[in-house]
Amino acid sequence: MSLPPLVEPAEELTVDEVRRYSRHLIIPDVGMAGQKRLKNAKVLCVGAGGLGSPALMYLAAAGVGTLGIIDFDVVDESNLQRQIIHGQSDVGRLKSESAAASVREINPLIDVIIHNTALTTENVMEIFSGYDLILDGTDNFATRYMVNDAAVLLGKPYVWGSIYRFDGQASVFWAEHGPCYRCLYPEPPPPGMVPSCAEGGVLGVLCASIGAIQVNEAIKLLTGIGDPLVGRLMIYDALEMKYRDVKVRKDPECVLCGKNPTVTRLLDDYEAFCGAISEEAAEAASGSTITALELKDMQDRDEPIFLVDVREPNEYEIVSIPGATLIPKGEFLNGSALEKLPQDKRIVLHCKSGARSAEALAVVKNAGFADAVHVGGGVLSWVKLVDPSLPTY
Repeated sequence: MSLPPLVEPAEELTVDEVRRYSRHLIIPDVGMAGQKRLKNAKVLCVGAGGLGSPALMYLAAAGVGTLGIIDFDVVDESNLQRQIIHGQSDVGRLKSESAAASVREINPLIDVIIHNTALTTENVMEIFSGYDLILDGTDNFATRYMVNDAAVLLGKPYVWGSIYRFDGQASVFWAEHGPCYRCLYPEPPPPGMVPSCAEGGVLGVLCASIGAIQVNEAIKLLTGIGDPLVGRLMIYDALEMKYRDVKVRKDPECVLCGKNPTVTRLLDDYEAFCGAISEEAAEAASGSTITALELKDMQDRDEPIFLVDVREPNEYEIVSIPGATLIPKGEFLNGSALEKLPQDKRIVLHCKSGARSAEALAVVKNAGFADAVHVGGGVLSWVKLVDPSLPTY
């Protein structure tokens, strides 16, 4: 369905702007009026990572007059495979500042606003209120639900995207004209059910594919052209090179945007709502978490331990802690791993950062291995504290 333009046009385009945006201006559907609307638009990109990189670059090139960038992370070398807005010389630099520098190089005619902070329930409403449109490039469920709830409460549309390995999704959520994110996903998935990109990986170029779709939708909303992805979920399979879309209907019983909403303000704790790890895992890890340095001390003293790496085989090939036996988390969840555990040694589990090993620890403790522990921070902590010569990912 076509929607009215989200913003009013600016008064005029300068000569320099006419030259720069000439290929837009000769498209009848965009023209001078559409480009003036882009000039007058204020768009906030949540995240300057995989999706934020191509989105920010093309929003800037398109002439969106004010671009906001919110990100509190720093550039890591592992980002460069997909986060193309950053370069080698930016490693260690704040992502928001690195992205802003690239955006200004692409288009010095626009204004860039940096929000070098984490998005929280304390600041999200104030930050969002200064923009016409939100583009969500986040990679965790807690922030996605917070972005959605804030956008609905403020009456603002936002363009959503998601990527994992070879698969991508995109949609436009605008409660005034269609469903919100909660209509599609009323509840977050159980903790550990959906791996993050950091755990499962992502094809770098997939970010460009989905990020470009997000910018396309943003331009359509701002200028009032075309048929935006309101009420539709676009699904992309990069391996099969197939696009398909699925209708998403507004849920009249939605707790946020339905007829009788019960969520009328932001939640107090979105991390708790989504659950980074299950209650069983949190309980198992309580009092049973050791540091990488404590593990090294155990090994140096030749303590009778059985060190288990619960990551996937391809991760194990990248880097591993000496002496670790690979038994993927899935084998703990289906029970087949238990027969591989010795009874005469203390079980020590680890993963990449600690979440998956906590889930496996709950299974191990329930099976009677009462003194089992896991390594907080996982192999990343081992590299940082014990052997910095090893690679990270």
